Amino acid sequence: MTNLILFWHRRDLRLDDNIGLNEAQQHSNKIVGVFCFDPKLLQSDQVAPARIKYLLGCLKELAAGYKKAGSELLFLQADPVTAIPKLAETLNASAVFWNHDVEPYGRKRDRAVQSALEAKNIPVHTVWDQLLHAPGEILTKGEDPYKVYTPFWKNWQKQPKAEPVGQIRHLTGLTDSEQAKSATVGKISLPTLNDLGLTWDNDLPLLPGETAARERLEQFCDRAILDYDQNRNYPAIDGTSVLSAALKFGAISIREIWQTTVTLWEDTRSDEARDNITAWRQELAWREFYQHALYFFPELADGPDRDQFKDFPWDNNPDHFQAWCDGKTGYPIVDAAMRQLNTTGWMHNRCRMIVASFLTKDLIINWQWGEKYFMQTLFDGDLAANNGGWQWSASSGMDPKPLRIFNPASQAQKFDPDGEYIRYWLPELNALDTGDLLTGNISPLERENLGYVQPIVDHKQQQRAFKQRYQQQKEQS
Repeated sequence: MTNLILFWHRRDLRLDDNIGLNEAQQHSNKIVGVFCFDPKLLQSDQVAPARIKYLLGCLKELAAGYKKAGSELLFLQADPVTAIPKLAETLNASAVFWNHDVEPYGRKRDRAVQSALEAKNIPVHTVWDQLLHAPGEILTKGEDPYKVYTPFWKNWQKQPKAEPVGQIRHLTGLTDSEQAKSATVGKISLPTLNDLGLTWDNDLPLLPGETAARERLEQFCDRAILDYDQNRNYPAIDGTSVLSAALKFGAISIREIWQTTVTLWEDTRSDEARDNITAWRQELAWREFYQHALYFFPELADGPDRDQFKDFPWDNNPDHFQAWCDGKTGYPIVDAAMRQLNTTGWMHNRCRMIVASFLTKDLIINWQWGEKYFMQTLFDGDLAANNGGWQWSASSGMDPKPLRIFNPASQAQKFDPDGEYIRYWLPELNALDTGDLLTGNISPLERENLGYVQPIVDHKQQQRAFKQRYQQQKEQS
């Protein structure tokens, strides 16, 4: 009789180049996938409907992939600490495999699941899959984790990268008897977004699943990557990969992405093209830097890295925060970006930095408010990347140049010079002169006639106020 292995999917929603799944098949072809809808995550105040919609789409395609391979993907909706061991015991599984997580909650949950399985004498096998280099592989000369990106990148980019491990194709699924048993321990059908009490009626920036992620990668590498370094900062240009959600949920593997850049590199002799490929690789390294940081310093999830921000005197004006959330600050580039986020569940990375700087440095509101709102809204919301980005923008994180303040007008002039992005998301301002649109120098009467709000703060005044508080905190810490 063939031994049954359960493979617990979390951030690896694919059959292709899945290291844990590949290792499981070295032990048995009878592999059944399981995904557990964790109430602690679904009922969190940081759940984003757009992100769950993307997740469900990925799971639908993954389930179809399992069926095509000859097996199935089981769904549970319960605490995985009890549900996974109960399912494994009921099906008499010979082992349970999964890929590691870096997030504090995920690591704590995984330890509890492993203990419960081992108490039932069910072996557990875990490996790293979501990173090119696992935490601990990229360390300083003193064997410490990096706290600064640039030296991390210099070390990381020199290290050899693993190649994809191939696709799982031929599996054996549950017998009729085992199917019946699985139904007794909480197996459910794939729920809809509505079943989970959530609503998201808008389209997603990227279709869910492995197929769409691979098509987007091919499209990006066919054209946009060759102008990436120049175009990536312009939100009106389709110059980025938009693969962040696919990487967050593992709809595509980081090794496949890296291998694609290797192929591109080898196929060109153009220094300019290689510079653009390197620029995108640097963004992949930022992703890994933030994940390593969260793994080694899990306290980052709960507060600032820098001491002077642990009791920073934020204003935390709730009306200003709501205006920021709604895209009604009176600063066109900020409002355009927030409307993009609220409408699509995604925001261009340059704009993420602009709105984060505005919230923290202009409105003087705690960056954690913005971090949480992004997680409640982004379809690609990832704790490590989101936390790292917000702490970078707020000057509270691991950064050799901690104080940055973005001027919304100069950012708009530099990165949306024709006002195309602003006009798309703020159509009420279409008729404005481009210069006035970018600087926000719009008279109160004209704002009223256009139905556009007055600025809720003065940038120069708030900039001075923030700098004063920052300096005071620095001197006291």
